Amino acid sequence: MGHPQLEALREDIAKILDVHSAISLMHWDLEVYMPPKAATARGLQLATLSGIGHRMLTDSGIGDAIAELKSADLDGDDALTLREIDHDYTLATKLPEDFVTTFAEDQSKAYQAWVEAREKSDFSVFQPHLERVVELLRQKADLLGYEGSPYNALVEEYERGMTAEQIRPIFAELADKQSDLVERIKNAPSQPDISWIDQDWDEDAQWDFTMEVLRDIGYDFDAGRQDKSVHPFTTNFDLYDVRVTTRIHKNEIFSGLTGSIHEGGHALYEQGFRPEDQRTILGQAASLGIHESQSRMWENMIGRSLPFWKHYASRIQSFYPGQMDGIGVDEIYKAINHVTPSLIRVEADECTYNLHIILRFEIEMGLIEGDVKVSEIPELWNAKLKEYLGLDVPSDADGCLQDIHWSHGSIGYFPTYALGNLYAAQLFEKIELDLPGLWSDVESGNFAPLLGWLREHVHQHGRRKFATEIVEDATGNAPASQPYLNYLETKYGALYGL
Repeated sequence: MGHPQLEALREDIAKILDVHSAISLMHWDLEVYMPPKAATARGLQLATLSGIGHRMLTDSGIGDAIAELKSADLDGDDALTLREIDHDYTLATKLPEDFVTTFAEDQSKAYQAWVEAREKSDFSVFQPHLERVVELLRQKADLLGYEGSPYNALVEEYERGMTAEQIRPIFAELADKQSDLVERIKNAPSQPDISWIDQDWDEDAQWDFTMEVLRDIGYDFDAGRQDKSVHPFTTNFDLYDVRVTTRIHKNEIFSGLTGSIHEGGHALYEQGFRPEDQRTILGQAASLGIHESQSRMWENMIGRSLPFWKHYASRIQSFYPGQMDGIGVDEIYKAINHVTPSLIRVEADECTYNLHIILRFEIEMGLIEGDVKVSEIPELWNAKLKEYLGLDVPSDADGCLQDIHWSHGSIGYFPTYALGNLYAAQLFEKIELDLPGLWSDVESGNFAPLLGWLREHVHQHGRRKFATEIVEDATGNAPASQPYLNYLETKYGALYGL
């Protein structure tokens, strides 16, 4: 039996996590099944539950227990549990309950406005709601406190220890080297023929194929489900209830599949926490960068690999009789890895993806630091997309309204996508060394060895380790950008004969 006071504190935290799970369930329903007229009531419900959860976490009894336990001789998981509870309690006590409830209600209103604005492709519908969200986030940064940019207070929520000052030089290097790679690919003499993709692809067949692949890679449907949503996402109510969504387009054969594999990677991570960590603070993700490393690894390094398609080429052909005649493994592999600037981030290829992230990072920084007005976003977005990707934006829906994150108030989130790419590549270098039979396993449809490695070196740790510790302990090196750049150069150099 552990320390009695710590056991009581663990039970208090478990109840708080139950409230957070109820909030997450309401958010899931809001984005998947909720009727539009329920939006106002849902905002109030979320505000009420958010207030209850905040009140429970900031209760003086929890603060007193933390203070007393700091003088106890705790070690191992007991010490780590106290560390993480103290971290969350300290942050929560900086935010007044009325701020938390107001923010939750305005988040719900902003989401509904974003859905309407996106459908109408009219940023003005979303603008006043985003102005309110940005105002609240500036207040939040002031309440939490920060050094340097107020943006740092928001990044800390998603990637502990990371700052704008650290991110800027990383992104500058990525922008320079990835832009150069994209330019060389654009001028390569050998360009793949992807004209065969320009067809209508049965949406039910797309759905069925995504379900098959999710099962194959190890997603446990007895502990989760897949649904459709405007924007694909993964949510976790419990170790045994981790749900994913995707979106299907009739003229996009790979969009739903890559979305499902991506979200499946997120879900495999959360289904991989230790069973004994259920309803505890340790049974959570170390960071969103680590989370994203899992989704990007499965989507790109596995789902876009040649061995993967040597296994699945005949299967995908069977879902579309007559539509893929004469299209073999090489054609599929080249098509799913075709490099071309895209308007839409979630459909961007690996070589241009980080440029989408850098664009968003720069706008977010301007919003929070006060250099950019919300009303300026469409014009600024379009100019930056032209600068980074050479594309003209035809509509707000294809531009600044494509992502859900700002409607959720998730500013500071986007950098974790690029960091996830870096973590994934570095982890994958080590995986290939540790699992010499990896690619033959993938080609035979056996993903268990890879999942087992990730369970051992990444998933099981939960919040026991910080993101940098997970990467360094697994690979022997601190996180760095070079493995990712090496990965891109090797893969796309071979694809395009560079």
